[in-house]
Amino acid sequence: MEKNNVKKIHDFGQSIWLDFIDRKIMDSGELKKLIDEDGIRGITSNPAIFEKAISSSDDYKDDIAKLTEKEITNEAIFYGVAIEDIKRAADMLKPLYDDSEGTDGFVSLEVSPHLARNTEGTAQQAFELWKTVRKENVMIKIPGTAEGLTAIRRATREGININVTLLFGLHRYEEVTDAYISGLEDRLKNNQPIDHVASVASFFLSRIDVLVDPMLEEKGLKDLKGEVAIASAKKAYEIYLRVFSSDRFKKLADKGAKPQRLLWASTGSKDPAFSDVKYVEALIGPDTVNTVPMETIDAFRDHGIAANTLQTNLEHATEVLEKIKKAGINIDKITQQLEDEGIEKFNKPYDKLLEAIENQKKKVKE
Repeated sequence: MEKNNVKKIHDFGQSIWLDFIDRKIMDSGELKKLIDEDGIRGITSNPAIFEKAISSSDDYKDDIAKLTEKEITNEAIFYGVAIEDIKRAADMLKPLYDDSEGTDGFVSLEVSPHLARNTEGTAQQAFELWKTVRKENVMIKIPGTAEGLTAIRRATREGININVTLLFGLHRYEEVTDAYISGLEDRLKNNQPIDHVASVASFFLSRIDVLVDPMLEEKGLKDLKGEVAIASAKKAYEIYLRVFSSDRFKKLADKGAKPQRLLWASTGSKDPAFSDVKYVEALIGPDTVNTVPMETIDAFRDHGIAANTLQTNLEHATEVLEKIKKAGINIDKITQQLEDEGIEKFNKPYDKLLEAIENQKKKVKE
């Protein structure tokens, strides 16, 4: 039986993770089918995904009813419900985790987005979630904010698998790699093993183009529309190759350390003028991950082309970033704006999620 288009991506060394979770896809067998037929090798979740799952179905009402009796906060109810889904998905992906020797088969669960500017709060919640889930193939998502860097290092030092989320800028990405490597070095100094610790750095793509493209139109650089995010991702991959082939990391690799893979996030096209598989096709390459929403998986299965594209046209990627700089577009300022807006964009669905739980609680009490 010939591999479908999604499964072919794995031939080029990239893992496709599903950017979605709910009980229905686990109950119906759809998740198993995605794993078997499409070669899905992991799952990421976020507050917006859980908000949609809880608001749009009655699948969670019994759990919420039971947890309501404990008179705990709505946030505690959310994590009580979410952790059950995360554990179940982790069990379904465990064979992949074992087969890939701890490279794939992960499910990601996020700390509260309200903690994005709070180092101590982020680190503490990451430890609590990790202890509660107790699954070796779970990743805790921590935002790659300036405040998140210390939390990432501390969590890595504790042997927690971290998915660094909300990354837009190249300078911040390099700081994230340092936080991960420093955390591994800290573990080694404490005579603790580092061969089981895994991490990904989630670089957000389409949102960069949404913000930059109107500026390009104004500057007469219409031909560069839809190219800045991909150029940034290719430059991030150059950083990845440099950092994880360095002498510093080699000392850790000799003790079994895994590189922190780049993960492409926000890969659904937001501009209808672009192909709906644009951000998947353009960035396929070795030792990377792409976390993809369901509709993009469906689209790629239908008409996506799998090829080794990540390491092609690297000179063009450099040129694109140089051209926008010459035009007076400050990419560092833009990526900081995107980070600030990204936190707000995660806070809103999180608050909506807590509101949905409050509404379900009221129904229980009626």
